[in-house]
Amino acid sequence: MDRRRNTDVIVETLALEGKRVIDVGCGDGSLVRHMAKFGAQVLGVECSPYQLSKARAAAAVPRTEIVEGVGQALPAPSGQTDIVVFFNSLHHVPPAFMGKALEEAARVLCPGGQVYISEPLAEGLFFQTCRPVDDETEVRALAYQALKACTVLKPVQEFRYLHTMTMKTFSAFRERIISANSEREARFDAMGEELQALFNANGSRSEDGWNFEQPMRVNVLAKA
Repeated sequence: MDRRRNTDVIVETLALEGKRVIDVGCGDGSLVRHMAKFGAQVLGVECSPYQLSKARAAAAVPRTEIVEGVGQALPAPSGQTDIVVFFNSLHHVPPAFMGKALEEAARVLCPGGQVYISEPLAEGLFFQTCRPVDDETEVRALAYQALKACTVLKPVQEFRYLHTMTMKTFSAFRERIISANSEREARFDAMGEELQALFNANGSRSEDGWNFEQPMRVNVLAKA
């Protein structure tokens, strides 16, 4: 696989300048702010109170807004969005609602609008390091099945690449893992020594911290 950065891939794949974008499951809002810097007007939608507080505490960036909401009931009008982004988030939608989340994406899109779905594959050293805390093999497969089964969106392209995850410290790794799902915190702390050993074994040291390989898949779909 080609080695690429997630943030580079999204701006190279999508024409963001002047586009109205919804980032579903926007987390701490870092991608919202990144896309706005490339000329997009971005609405971030997030359901986690913890992540919402982090997103709202960040320095304001023009043309951005962060709101509470879920993918299966987007707080946005129909037919007025150019791009909907699911960045590492479709597999976090409850499986029963993954199809509905894609239908919602189609609802809010204007004619010719696109959906960008980036998902980590259930493989690679970063996945193996995280797996003892929360094995997402099944939910990631279900997310892929949902997008393949979607009839209101048509496939445009699919590609894979290798992204390097960099964690400055083991504490930074812990923060990243538990921020996506608060239920992981107790499991993580109960397995601290085992996870520290995996972190040391699977990561490669650099001046920036610890690096881990994570294979990624991107699917671009358009409103049918």
